[in-house]
Amino acid sequence: MDKPHGTRRTRRSFTKEFKAEAARLCRVGDRSIAQVAKDLDLTETSLRAWLKQADVDRGNGPPDALTTDERDELTRLRRETRQLRMEREILKKAAAFFAKENT
Repeated sequence: MDKPHGTRRTRRSFTKEFKAEAARLCRVGDRSIAQVAKDLDLTETSLRAWLKQADVDRGNGPPDALTTDERDELTRLRRETRQLRMEREILKKAAAFFAKENT
């Protein structure tokens, strides 16, 4: 599955369980990170990021690092905030429209 140099991979998404298993395979110590990445058809960069995040999730990361659950919550809250702002703008425009219509 080697790609010609300079071609980009299609962006894929992976479950939390898959990432946890990939991290576990790296930690059992019988294969290098590079070998695990190759065996799972991943980039080493992605696998190293997953290992780093797994450390944070276990409480072994920098004090200001967000856990996966905290990241998920932040993403959800940002999406919700964006939706609420959009709804607020719609209501402001509707209120201005109806106020103008009644004068």
